Amino acid sequence: MIKGTTYNINSRTSASEIKKFRKVLGLTQADFAKLIGVSRPTVERMETSKEKIEGPLAVIIDLLGENMDIIIERSIPRKEYPLRLWYMFNDKKCTLIDVDQMNRKISIKNYVSNIMYRAFGVNNNPTYEEYEAFLESRCFPRSRDKMKIELDALGIPFYDPMLIIEKTGGRMAEDDFWIMIEK
Repeated sequence: MIKGTTYNINSRTSASEIKKFRKVLGLTQADFAKLIGVSRPTVERMETSKEKIEGPLAVIIDLLGENMDIIIERSIPRKEYPLRLWYMFNDKKCTLIDVDQMNRKISIKNYVSNIMYRAFGVNNNPTYEEYEAFLESRCFPRSRDKMKIELDALGIPFYDPMLIIEKTGGRMAEDDFWIMIEK
């Protein structure tokens, strides 16, 4: 807490405000339930309640209502290309990477502002070559001594960064960053 500051933690909202908010977001009750971490029947009950709704949901609706841009910033876009990768820090999604390997195209969206946690740092428009270099940076080096032994241990016939990442998650020794592959 900041000394001398008071906080309104007693926010309240109504059933109609919740329903209006959900519709502004363009979400079904089921999708809204996933967003706020409750069941669809809970959302249905909230939207028909005669009593004021209190607690964290009311605070969240207040905050998001004042800054709807955060919803757009945090939304996950429709999959643009056949391959989707998530650059992760522990369980936190940092960068979304959509890849079209056939046409050598890449599209990214960052979900963190700290460049140290972004897959491509300050670069918001990486080239396909930069994407390939990024993948390779998440693997042991091609020049590694006794690389064939490492590949055999992974069950991979030749050095291919994507195959290595599929087996290792792109995890480096004592590193909390990794890559989750969505196909």
